[in-house]
Amino acid sequence: MVPGVDHLALRPRRRRRLALVASTESPPSSSTASARSLAQEENRLGKGGNPGNGIGDGPETDTGGAAVGQLPVGWSFIPIPPLLLRSLLSQPRMAAEKPSTMKAVQYDTYGGGAAGLKDPIVICPLQHSYCIFSSFSFIYIFVLILHIQHVEVPIPSPKKNEVLLKLEAAALNPIDWKIQKGMLRPFLPPRFPFTPVVEAPLRLPTFLGDSVICDAAGEVVEVGSWVNSIKKGDKVVGINFKNGGGLAEFAVITMGAMAIIPPEVSPSEAVGLSMAGLTALQALQALKAIGVKFDTPNKSSNILITAASGGVGHYAVQLAKYSGLHVTATCGARNIELVKSLGADEVVDYKTPEGAKLKSPSDKKYDGVIHCATNIPWSTFEPNLSSSGKVIDITPDYTRIATSILKTITNTKNKLIPLYMVPKSSDLQFLLNLVKEGKLKTVIDSAYPLSKAEEAWAKGISGHGTGKIIIEI
Repeated sequence: MVPGVDHLALRPRRRRRLALVASTESPPSSSTASARSLAQEENRLGKGGNPGNGIGDGPETDTGGAAVGQLPVGWSFIPIPPLLLRSLLSQPRMAAEKPSTMKAVQYDTYGGGAAGLKDPIVICPLQHSYCIFSSFSFIYIFVLILHIQHVEVPIPSPKKNEVLLKLEAAALNPIDWKIQKGMLRPFLPPRFPFTPVVEAPLRLPTFLGDSVICDAAGEVVEVGSWVNSIKKGDKVVGINFKNGGGLAEFAVITMGAMAIIPPEVSPSEAVGLSMAGLTALQALQALKAIGVKFDTPNKSSNILITAASGGVGHYAVQLAKYSGLHVTATCGARNIELVKSLGADEVVDYKTPEGAKLKSPSDKKYDGVIHCATNIPWSTFEPNLSSSGKVIDITPDYTRIATSILKTITNTKNKLIPLYMVPKSSDLQFLLNLVKEGKLKTVIDSAYPLSKAEEAWAKGISGHGTGKIIIEI
């Protein structure tokens, strides 16, 4: 037994100043050399100041074969400088590591519809991960095939101007199934497999808008180095995801395309605003020719909103009424009372003869139209417009886009204007504040967990949703 070893265990605080390291020199020829090294170290520090054997809290510590109280062959003590020790001890406890993978919904080929995804279940080699896909049988809905996969994929990392969100809610939009059907090829999807709602790692041509947009809301868990207005723990809603779609547990978002959710607003209420709400707001702003202002009532102007019970339409009705306009709206018979409750002055069933002609029950001409439906020809709008009336088309096809560009180039009077929604944090924050104040609300058709995304997908494609279809994550 080396003298002094027993009393070393009584000073556990001092023992932190020494580290036990392997010697790079040849090991001593006997355990006596180890004992001598320990004694020399004790003498260097002073009597009673030896911090212990560095292996355990007392002389009975297992030294891996050395005698009790002795160092293992080939090991020696090296003191740690006090400043370095203080720095090490002051470091905060390491937080739990962020998981490396997340659950996501993907599809791997063009086609619309929804599939059951019930067989078979394949276990992936990743720990705590799984993949579900149907390899031999598909459920046919709407006579189209969809290969959707529930998979584990890497969690994206935010760039300098981005934040990483742990998602709590996402909302479906028509653009999601349009991408899946191949209506935006070759621009989207950029690759397969593809995570919808909406994954857009590339910038689109100008005539398709500034960027592809999605609705997603959640908590900030990681912040890029350039981000200073958002911090970890904030709840935000945003658009323009570029490294992963909204049908997943995490996604990144750029600084200019998000806003902080007030505590009074739930993620499910906020999530519909980022695409549908902004589209409705910017459609009204595009009708500046009819004097739409949010601080001056203008009841003399009459506005028509088609598909008024849909995602964009139900926001447009509320915002138009908030701006003081006379609102005429079209929708299905089952949603007439809902649309009236949102503020519409006149509501017509689009399936009736008068509704199909878009005629106002009061025989008013329209100073502006927010066109949220599809397959209505210009010849139906034209006789119902005032002399200065314009139609803002939020769902333009390539023909209407080309026509609008041509009329702009030739300086021809253009009454049918395609809308290119541009993500703006200020506009999004404005809408969130309206929801907070009770002046705007999100009508939620239905909410689904991520595990039932296929059901939500089928509901969206059916075209019979009222308000927004939400995925709660």
